[in-house]
Amino acid sequence: MATAQSITTDDYKLFPSPRNRHRTIFLYQVFVPYPYMLIDMDSYNLKGKYSLFAACRLADNKMGQLVTLELPEDELRFKQKFVPD
Repeated sequence: MATAQSITTDDYKLFPSPRNRHRTIFLYQVFVPYPYMLIDMDSYNLKGKYSLFAACRLADNKMGQLVTLELPEDELRFKQKFVPD
């Protein structure tokens, strides 16, 4: 069993999704406070690269997921199409 390597930034403690094609933290970020929701990133038809992380927001220890995106238009598209369960 592999153990996930955590990444700590100024704002988050992150755990990469094993489904990530890219393990980069991109400039455009969206935190969603739904730690157990399955987010199918392919269904958003994004133009650029993206990555998904399980996340703990350090400011308030809120658990959730962090979507990071390469392009600003993908950030907008994700925010428009994302609907919590």
